[in-house]
Amino acid sequence: MPTFKKHEKFVASKPYKKWYVIKFLDERIGSVYLSYQNEIGLFFKKEYSKTMIANYVLKIFMKKNPQQQYFVNINPRNKKSIKFFTKNGFKILQHTYKLEID
Repeated sequence: MPTFKKHEKFVASKPYKKWYVIKFLDERIGSVYLSYQNEIGLFFKKEYSKTMIANYVLKIFMKKNPQQQYFVNINPRNKKSIKFFTKNGFKILQHTYKLEID
């Protein structure tokens, strides 16, 4: 886990088109970003991961950041994320593997 300073430096380098901290009742409970390849990253503190807040955040985020298409990269073992994004209209494209040898 990076230090707060390293994370702050990373975010300041503008690696994303958009990046938001999610607050609920004045508490920071997660973050959501949109990459330059239209990939969404959605993260919540563990105690908020099973609430309906994620659906609300995703819908507002996409409304504020309209794109022709969105992508998410999910570990195939992460059944909760697969179920969440599938319920929100996302469809699986592929599992990708690559090996480069110099």
